[in-house]
Amino acid sequence: MQFYWWRNGDLDGFFGLFVDNLIQLILIVVLCGTLLNMPAEMVFGRILPGVAVSLLVGNLFYGFQARTLAVVSGQAHVTALPYGVNTVSLFAFILFVMKPVLDQSHDVELAWRVGLAACLGSGLIELAGAFVAGWVKRITPRAALLATLAGIAITFIAMDFCFRIFADPLVGFVPLALILVQYIGRLQLPANIPAGLVAVVFGSLLAWGLGRMDSAALSNALHIQLHIPHLYLADVLDATFSTYMISFLPVIVPMGLFNLLGSLQNLESAEAAGDVYPVRSSLAMNGLGTVAAACFGSVFPTTIYIGHPGWKKMGAGAGYSIANGVAITLLCLLGLVGFVAALIPVEAGAAILLWIGITIAAQAFEVTPRAHAPAVVVGFFPALAAWGLLMLESGLRAAGTNVEAVGIAALSRQLPIAGLIALERGFIFTSMILAAMTVSLIDRHYRSAALWALVAALISSSGLMHGYTIADGAIINAYGPATTWPFVCGYTGIALIFFSLDHLKNGVRLH
Repeated sequence: MQFYWWRNGDLDGFFGLFVDNLIQLILIVVLCGTLLNMPAEMVFGRILPGVAVSLLVGNLFYGFQARTLAVVSGQAHVTALPYGVNTVSLFAFILFVMKPVLDQSHDVELAWRVGLAACLGSGLIELAGAFVAGWVKRITPRAALLATLAGIAITFIAMDFCFRIFADPLVGFVPLALILVQYIGRLQLPANIPAGLVAVVFGSLLAWGLGRMDSAALSNALHIQLHIPHLYLADVLDATFSTYMISFLPVIVPMGLFNLLGSLQNLESAEAAGDVYPVRSSLAMNGLGTVAAACFGSVFPTTIYIGHPGWKKMGAGAGYSIANGVAITLLCLLGLVGFVAALIPVEAGAAILLWIGITIAAQAFEVTPRAHAPAVVVGFFPALAAWGLLMLESGLRAAGTNVEAVGIAALSRQLPIAGLIALERGFIFTSMILAAMTVSLIDRHYRSAALWALVAALISSSGLMHGYTIADGAIINAYGPATTWPFVCGYTGIALIFFSLDHLKNGVRLH
């Protein structure tokens, strides 16, 4: 078996992963500048070079890992794990770590250093978790792991890009048609030209031709300046042992655990698509990438991305991962993130990401037993709640208000807001546990279902699931059983019912 570093599908895979990563870079530039008032030197001279280091080492590792798997397994087509900046942590660390420090101290340097320490903490949690994640994977039903991903794929990936396409059909529909023709209709374009490349080119041409783009912004963004990454170990260690870190552990620990669990679920998704990667080394590299980010100036953790089955169906191999790492590194080190964002509209690549979301959601049903389909659907609910709350909060912000200002009582007259928020808090845990519980019930493994309910009660007692409070206009996590005791009692009651069923099953044959 001959291994090819570059396959026909790698170009499409590259454009899809590149657009996904580019969006994260744009968010970093915009949010760090507007919310944190970080100077350009800090964003372009420290943070983005650190992002470049973390993405380059990770993408190179996963590219070479794909080659190793292909050689060892003899598979002709192996797809590298997609990898990039973690979106959820990006928002969490800006809003709930660095911004509070900035508000208290009015010191942007201190906010950045605390962000470095938070990033380091998340990476160490991911790294340590790599040694127990294999056990979690073995005891958790596949439907439970994939249901969570499917819910995220439908909501946070597919819906966002679907909205972008339908917001501007003159630009978005042609690229969408090209992607659907090749990847759903399974028709090759003439000369085997990758549909993703054609979609990005046509989408960009349409956007420029219809006057959607700004030539002045493009010209102003073309400033090439080399930014060399530097080690910031002293800054990291100084902030790590500061008094600030204790107060932000309730943000850092859950983010690290969520990143670990999400990456584990993505490994299961890759295995279901035919690529069985070693759990420990894959997750350890994910943690090391985040540690590298912190050491070289980035305040944002990295993660194994959702979407492997989609890239695999596109025909991508190892090359798309390496190409993405190199391209993103060049953009970050040369200060060209703004230029590419001004050149290529997001809508041009939106169809590729929409396809990825569709593929992930479909996989959850295709590779799990038919009888477990209800469990997959149950696993959707927490992700739908999380997405619904995001839409609600975004709408309120656009109106110049927030959940606290409007009031829970007023919102409750229109929708069960308390349930929406509770289901959203720790939704990755909730989705997996509810789906696993449902699988156990379907298979009549009542003791297993009861144990999953007890796990839910235990995690709820910590506040990682369902715990929240509202402060300073934001919904934030509330830890400990003070606010979650009804859920602890509820899950314990469920466990007692399931244990009773197990007792009856062993004593009397159930029909």
